[in-house]
Amino acid sequence: MRITLAQVDAELGDIDANVDRAAQAIEAARRDRSDLIVFPELHLSGYTIGTVDADLSIRTDDERLERLAELAGDAGVVLGFVEDGPGGMNTYNSAAYFQHGRLVHVHRKLYLSTYLAFEEHKHFTPGPRMRAFPAGDAGRMAILVCNDAWQAQLAFLATQDGARILLVPVASGQSNFPERYDSQGYWRGITRFYGRMCQLFVVFVNRVGVEGNLRFWGGSHLVDPWGNVVAEAAEGTEHVLTLEIDTTDVRRRRREIPLVKEARLDLIGREVARLLDESGDL
Repeated sequence: MRITLAQVDAELGDIDANVDRAAQAIEAARRDRSDLIVFPELHLSGYTIGTVDADLSIRTDDERLERLAELAGDAGVVLGFVEDGPGGMNTYNSAAYFQHGRLVHVHRKLYLSTYLAFEEHKHFTPGPRMRAFPAGDAGRMAILVCNDAWQAQLAFLATQDGARILLVPVASGQSNFPERYDSQGYWRGITRFYGRMCQLFVVFVNRVGVEGNLRFWGGSHLVDPWGNVVAEAAEGTEHVLTLEIDTTDVRRRRREIPLVKEARLDLIGREVARLLDESGDL
């Protein structure tokens, strides 16, 4: 299977320009015979949408999304955008997976970053669920958008739902963080941990560029089921990186060391129910 990490910049507030940029990356990926093309978080709108007066939300059947899906052909493609949710009641930070030109799955970001320079709770509604989804010959995949991946229980749930590839589109910027925080180092630690402990491929795709005081650093990379970084895009510049993986490595790794099958979901369910009874939830 050939996977493309489409590490691109974005023009804040200019969806049409970002669609054109994505189209160029898709065309390059298709020339390289890619089976899966993954873009960063909110690459079609830009990240700091609160600084833009225009409404940047679009529906999943927007003709611009459909154009990119059709351009990808038989390949799967993950697109990040501001979603005008069903019924027009909610706005989501969404990543949609299209294949064969059709919508297969939408992941709505579950854990919204709302600290320091990040104000997502002002603009988005948290998503209601996390599901793995079928992706043809690649088997099942799951998407965690940026801060979702900082919640280890979601990667666990995705794995138990059958995911063999974990897609992590992000908009990670290094600015205004506490002393001794290194964004790149944190992310590499997280993705390698999931690769090793969930025994799957992790596809981390970050954007580049500058918005206000946020500098998006790139460094997109792919981690194998042993926790090794297979390949990494350059930092600080647009880079469309295509590489090949063998998805049977997931099953081979899980047979060698059977961590994933030992989940004991009944045990976890009982303990979660107990914690909810004792403490409730947000």
